[in-house]
Amino acid sequence: MSQKISIDPITRLEGHGRIDLFLNEDGELANAYLVVPELRGFEKFCEGRPVEEMPRITQRICGVCPLAHHVAAAKAGDAVYNVDPPSAAKKLRELLYASFFVADHATHFYALAAPDFVVGPDAPKGERNLLGVIQKVGEKTGARVVQLLQDNHKIAAIIAGRYIHSAGCIIGGMSKPITDQERKQIEELAERSLETALFSLDLFNDVVLENQAYVDMILSDAYAHETYYMGLVDQDNKINFYDGEVRVVDPEGKELLKYSPDEYLDVVAEHVEPWTYLKFPYLKSVGWKGFVDGPDSGIYRATPLSRLNAADGMATPKAQAEYERFYETLGGKPVHATLATHWARLIELLYAAERSLELVQDPEITSEDIRTIPTETPSEGVGIVEAPRGTLTHHYETDENGLLKGVNLIVGTTNNYAAISMSIKRAAQNFIKAGTEISDGMLNKIEMAFRAYDPCLGCATHALPGETPMIVRVYNHNQELIQETRRD
Repeated sequence: MSQKISIDPITRLEGHGRIDLFLNEDGELANAYLVVPELRGFEKFCEGRPVEEMPRITQRICGVCPLAHHVAAAKAGDAVYNVDPPSAAKKLRELLYASFFVADHATHFYALAAPDFVVGPDAPKGERNLLGVIQKVGEKTGARVVQLLQDNHKIAAIIAGRYIHSAGCIIGGMSKPITDQERKQIEELAERSLETALFSLDLFNDVVLENQAYVDMILSDAYAHETYYMGLVDQDNKINFYDGEVRVVDPEGKELLKYSPDEYLDVVAEHVEPWTYLKFPYLKSVGWKGFVDGPDSGIYRATPLSRLNAADGMATPKAQAEYERFYETLGGKPVHATLATHWARLIELLYAAERSLELVQDPEITSEDIRTIPTETPSEGVGIVEAPRGTLTHHYETDENGLLKGVNLIVGTTNNYAAISMSIKRAAQNFIKAGTEISDGMLNKIEMAFRAYDPCLGCATHALPGETPMIVRVYNHNQELIQETRRD
């Protein structure tokens, strides 16, 4: 008979999920599961709605990344009507999206990831939080991070009316242009964001990379998997969050394939397990081989690290320099160390800040030619962007009146679900040994395996009453409860 340990709910996670760990009679880990216990159903209740409402509706999926769904929905709507937005509209959308990336990546690093590194993975749980980080790095740094978030929320509000539940992207383009005065204001905010992005990388270098214990942990077998990697790239195979083709490379970093949005069903399929409501995407050409890594398994990852591995570089100079240092430091490309995703995320933050400044300094950004009116009969379309957590696909099918008949969404976290499950199991196998007392710090190191992916289960789950305690129960081999720890 096995023992079962449940981490429920897991912490510093957007949404709700639990980890079930099963131990054999010898006390060794037998299996591990990341269980998503609620059904989303979002695609179903979008049916029957006008497709032009989707950029407004879908951002209600998640308060963490509403703009990812907003922009992906607008691009899918463009495809449904076969309409090409003007150049200025595309640049405004990308500028809006870059500001969102800066804020989102900063939020994850400082609020969700930094407690494990700045405060420490084995620190008392009451200190592993944002306040603990501020206590370590100082109030001025905390204020600087808050300012960064405010600045980029303001950029989004200037372009799209508001940051949460934006009204900027519409089918065929944008709802309004920006004035030169607004452009100058955004430029000032983007310049300050770039400074803070560089500061964040310096902080990571000082706190993490200068600590050999942390570097050893990042490169350890406990947090490593050799998988395929996916990410959106431009025509030069450089990272692009807004547009391009999706590139997939194998565990050795060699290109397997590239596909355009309307080809995604030829590349990706979804596997279902009976113990969870979330699906497991995999590469059709390789096939589903179970929760294993390597070139024979169709499991892929779509994360900041994955995007760096899938691309040939960054499209901005400062980010490119950091990209090169990243691979020089970690032993070459590709990097399979899951915890290195935190560094990759900061490189992307830098790229997004640089790209914001480039776009806002483009003379075309204040053009009033920001929408192409749709004229064709709507039918079917796919929009893809890179959400902070991975490749985001929106697929809509409508009738001739533009009313939705079918909706399929593959969100960033869903892409990574199989890999997250494997990462949790690998970490648990390394830390849970027979005869070892299971401590809070040990459980936190297991949670660090999923936290690197920045999973957002708000896209996939909705729980009532909205708050649940964390309860860890330990059973012996006869399924008898021998220990229970509760954290409200």
